[in-house]
Amino acid sequence: QGQLVESGGGSVQAGGSLTLSCAASGNTYSVDCMAWFRQSPGEERGAVATMHNGATYYAASVQGRFTMSQDNAKNTIYLQMNNLKPDDTAMYYCASPGQAGNCLEYNYWGQGTQVTVSS
Repeated sequence: QGQLVESGGGSVQAGGSLTLSCAASGNTYSVDCMAWFRQSPGEERGAVATMHNGATYYAASVQGRFTMSQDNAKNTIYLQMNNLKPDDTAMYYCASPGQAGNCLEYNYWGQGTQVTVSS
């Protein structure tokens, strides 16, 4: 079946940077449609960055600060996060529709990696 495994979270001060990784195994990786989501306590999970058939879309709150990339040879996606703000504090998840899925539904989720930004 495979799984998604995130890494790279941690605690940083405002203005700092982190790079998250998400390694996919089995049939969970999608060349066309991978995504990063985040969820803060008491908030709904929301998309941070989504790849869809060659284009990448970012939430307005992270536009210009976060960059999503992928390495198809390693079945891995990344989220480079710069100029981090306390509001970026959240659990970050990667998601995929899977090898056989479509871009409208994410069937696989990682366990999450915590990002904490202090002021």
